Amino acid sequence: MPITYTSGEQIEVYRFSIPVTVGVPLLALLLQGFLPIRFPLFAYLDLPLLVTIFFAMARRNPVSGLFTGAAIGLAQDMLGHHPIGLYGIAKTVVGYGASSLGAKLDVENAGARFLVTMGFYLIHAAVYFTVARGMVNLTLDWSWTRGILAGLANAILGVAIYFVLDKFKQRT
Repeated sequence: MPITYTSGEQIEVYRFSIPVTVGVPLLALLLQGFLPIRFPLFAYLDLPLLVTIFFAMARRNPVSGLFTGAAIGLAQDMLGHHPIGLYGIAKTVVGYGASSLGAKLDVENAGARFLVTMGFYLIHAAVYFTVARGMVNLTLDWSWTRGILAGLANAILGVAIYFVLDKFKQRT
């Protein structure tokens, strides 16, 4: 599972059709909103985060990753019961970071995708927790065990989802 550094000439930047760009995040948001109600174990999965990471890494443009993360995060905030902006801030940070990392590293193999998703899940959780605790004054408890197990579950699911979403990539 080597993670290799790539030069700017070797990086392929992808784009997506409008139905995929809009439909995939909407589907992820809908599933995130309704699956945990029926199946409580799905509450540990963050499908909008996985979609944010995928689009940011594929586009490899920090500005588009930032806006993708912000849009998906704010939409997720509107569907939830917490103050608007918590997911928006956390996913904006992740979108920017994933697109910046995607421009520097080869993130097309399963091992790299697993590690990147695991890392960004933990970053997302840390940013969300910090903003919720420090700025909004919510009472949340941090659990490293729960965070790492949820990160592993999201990383495994993410690798599978990324290979499915690879079918929709269009070269620029």
